[in-house]
Amino acid sequence: MPYPREFFFLGVFYVSVMKMNDLASMTLEQLREWFVQNGHKAFRAQQVFKWIHGRCVKSFDEMTDLSKALRTRLEQTSPLRPPKILDEVRSSDGTIKFLLSVHGGQSIEAVWMPDTKRRTLCVSTQAGCAMGCEFCATGTMGLMRSLTAGEICGQVETVTRRLRSPAMPRPVSNVVFMGMGEPLANLDSTICAVEILLDDTGMGLSRRHITVSTIGLVPAMEEFAKRSPVKLAVSLNATTDEVRDKIMPINRRFPLNVLLKACRNLPLHGADRITFEYVMLAGINDSLQDANRLARLLNGIRCKVNLIPYNPTEGLGFERPTDQNIHAFQDALIAKDLSVFIRRSRGVDKHAACGQLVTSNRRRG
Repeated sequence: MPYPREFFFLGVFYVSVMKMNDLASMTLEQLREWFVQNGHKAFRAQQVFKWIHGRCVKSFDEMTDLSKALRTRLEQTSPLRPPKILDEVRSSDGTIKFLLSVHGGQSIEAVWMPDTKRRTLCVSTQAGCAMGCEFCATGTMGLMRSLTAGEICGQVETVTRRLRSPAMPRPVSNVVFMGMGEPLANLDSTICAVEILLDDTGMGLSRRHITVSTIGLVPAMEEFAKRSPVKLAVSLNATTDEVRDKIMPINRRFPLNVLLKACRNLPLHGADRITFEYVMLAGINDSLQDANRLARLLNGIRCKVNLIPYNPTEGLGFERPTDQNIHAFQDALIAKDLSVFIRRSRGVDKHAACGQLVTSNRRRG
């Protein structure tokens, strides 16, 4: 077990303390209970929830259907602390990477990726990460703390405020929990954030438009599948325990046979499939032998495979495979009747891989 349980307690404790009067981190039902317990009418909860998560305001002063006295009282007892934009970097392909600060001064990242049919925002669930994956810039930072549900949803709301216009009133149509941190190491806040994003009083996103990624925390995966209806993606990235042990230390705790057995047993909603993410690293996991092993590992699992050519990160020592190797790998999997997609690299010219903006900012500092 590479990471003792105590390693995560600081982040969990911080989230618990923050949530006590953190209205942005409450589901609509929790918000109703809070208002009633604090001597207010229950309908105020729906008003406040809609202002925060639907209209994406950043202060109580903007909530014009609340009395001034109530706005003042809420500001004094339960101030809103949405993430603030410190920097934004625009790529030639339309991708925008945002460097955000959260309460306490930690920096996190969110990446907006427009496409023909969707506008996807990749959000962070932790400031830093404890998982230590060798190829990930965030893994070099360690874990500072977990984010609250309000800070996770706040990334969507902050980016929405920044980008919305008459021509694009809803700049975020899809949300992927694939930014900094391990979402399932921050399980309760992740599930709460998903519920908030699904609520029609707020963003009202479809469950099919939200995906939560994990490196394979097996007990948390099983708990998540029971409590949340959205899609799950599993970062696999290797076809042998030997390689996965080296690049993903969590594999020493949940080796491939344990992880894939859990995947086979996960309850899936309707026509949903598990997405297996496979970051392709030149000379590490991109051979045809790897492709054939991957097909055998996934046999019998209702799934699709996203091949992710590595987005190079300075100082980590990994390289992107050639296009020839990437397509040969895909063809080998398709020949085994797997559904396989190559994820188009976004923001490569502006270092949009997870953690690169925060770490490069630290180096400049």
